[in-house]
Amino acid sequence: MNTSKAPANPNIQSVQSIQTNINFDKSPHPESTLANHIHPPHTRRSASWWRKGGSAFIPWLLPILLLAAWQAASAANMLSPQLLPAPSTVLHTLWTLTLSGELAHHMSVSLTRALVGFVIGGGIGFLFGVLSGSFDWFYRLFDTSIQMIRNIPHLALVPLVIIWLGIDEGAKIFLVALGVMFPIYVNTYHGIRSVDQGVVEMAKVYGLRSASLFRHVILPGALPSIFVGLRYALGVMWLTLIVAETIATDAGVGYLAMNAREFMQTDVIILSIVLYAAFGKAADVIAKLLERRALRWNAAHTS
Repeated sequence: MNTSKAPANPNIQSVQSIQTNINFDKSPHPESTLANHIHPPHTRRSASWWRKGGSAFIPWLLPILLLAAWQAASAANMLSPQLLPAPSTVLHTLWTLTLSGELAHHMSVSLTRALVGFVIGGGIGFLFGVLSGSFDWFYRLFDTSIQMIRNIPHLALVPLVIIWLGIDEGAKIFLVALGVMFPIYVNTYHGIRSVDQGVVEMAKVYGLRSASLFRHVILPGALPSIFVGLRYALGVMWLTLIVAETIATDAGVGYLAMNAREFMQTDVIILSIVLYAAFGKAADVIAKLLERRALRWNAAHTS
């Protein structure tokens, strides 16, 4: 019987030679070394950059396509310039109002109204939510009344608010504060009541009491629900501000739109709508960043 071995093919590497080349025995992390041979670091960095760029671009894809279709339809005279001006016309109006300083003035007035109303209404809603969630007697005393008021559309109170507070800034700020108070109240109360009581009892065993217990256990556990209420309240804030600024006034983005209506300046009206949308988007982005920073410990909010 012929026991001679077949000649080795020089073009085929042995498993041992592959392992030697990869240096499994020298690398403390052989799986990462193998990954570096299969996908070099620069290739992985490039792929990661493309993934991040693509994920950032996809949300803006639909608005860009709509703007492009809008501009193309306007250029083809398919849309009336008096009823729906082209995006380029709206952009030119934006540039003109920015250079004149008129836009900055109206934006600062609207942002001030929104911020002051949000701080007042949000602060009251947060305080009442914390107290209702922490003390049963406070919940029984106030919750029914708050829920009854919450179910009244706050925009239906506009005529009464004008009678009470007139047409000054107080009426607009009051409406904004009333609109944002209830979402924050409801979600703060729900968040505090949803904290795991087993965790609370364990914290008490370790000596946490009153303020320390609220700061280190109850409030962090309620934050996810509070941020849901915060983001919802921001949307209500801008909706309320739009209506509030239709009350007799001489400044604000709403005034800019109402004044443009009298002169059939549809480009200014559309610009005002776009500004409100931009305000809302910017506020939501800021809220998401704050949420991600405050909830770093929560794996569900780190992505």
